[in-house]
Amino acid sequence: MGNRSKTVIVNTKKPFVALLAFVGTFLLSVMPLGVFAITTISQGYSSNDTLSIGSLVSTEPGSTDQVTATSSSNVDNLLGIVINDGGSLLTVSNGTDNQVQVATSGVVSALVSDINGAVVKGDHITASPVKGVGMKATGNAKVVGVAQSNPTNSTNKDQTYTDDKGNKQPLTLGEVTLAVDVSYYYAEPEKTLIPPAIQNIANALAGKTVNSLPIIVSGIIFIVTLIVVVSIIYTMIRSSIVSVGRNPMAQSAVYRDVIQLSALVLGILAVAIIAIYVILTRF
Repeated sequence: MGNRSKTVIVNTKKPFVALLAFVGTFLLSVMPLGVFAITTISQGYSSNDTLSIGSLVSTEPGSTDQVTATSSSNVDNLLGIVINDGGSLLTVSNGTDNQVQVATSGVVSALVSDINGAVVKGDHITASPVKGVGMKATGNAKVVGVAQSNPTNSTNKDQTYTDDKGNKQPLTLGEVTLAVDVSYYYAEPEKTLIPPAIQNIANALAGKTVNSLPIIVSGIIFIVTLIVVVSIIYTMIRSSIVSVGRNPMAQSAVYRDVIQLSALVLGILAVAIIAIYVILTRF
């Protein structure tokens, strides 16, 4: 068992040696000799940042061998977690100096915050507004992996960060054991009384995610308006037919009534549409 934790350093400048080492390490990791932890694989990257162990990192735009601390602005380039040198079973090195080792698989420690709520075991971890620090993913996002434990070594709420509106918010930091698996996380939609099609239409009209209550109120207004408009149109058509049938000379008066009622219908529809829009966008 002791030999299995030994780090294998592979220099990518010797492809044949790298291939042999990778195959040997792979076979070693899958041999059924008991229960082993997930094999941690890391690679050396250059960086101009001072990166703490456990920091989330992303590749620099236009680069494949240089990394920077991850934040919400560069989460699409999320790569992995910074670990100690020699902290993985297989280490790939590009032969340059001033490298940081980035774990792209395996189970490692990661820095997290409670910006998106307290992190618990099983949460998917994505980038936060604080560089290098992760947070719980609550919506669709690129994630670095899944928390395997609750946070430890948590700080007190004496630290702050600046939110999107420029306000200072309290912040608690901690460390979690994380199974690294960079992928896209798609949050399951909350179960509501609103059908998904109607929810999507309401969101598109409002330009944001609309809660259930405004949609229900808007739906009631729409149904009542529809009933009123249909009743007016039906009454208008019926009365026009009856009037013309009884007195063909009354066509001009009938036309005048039709125009007036049509204007009333359009006015009712306009008021209803404005009311629905205001409710969906303001509440």
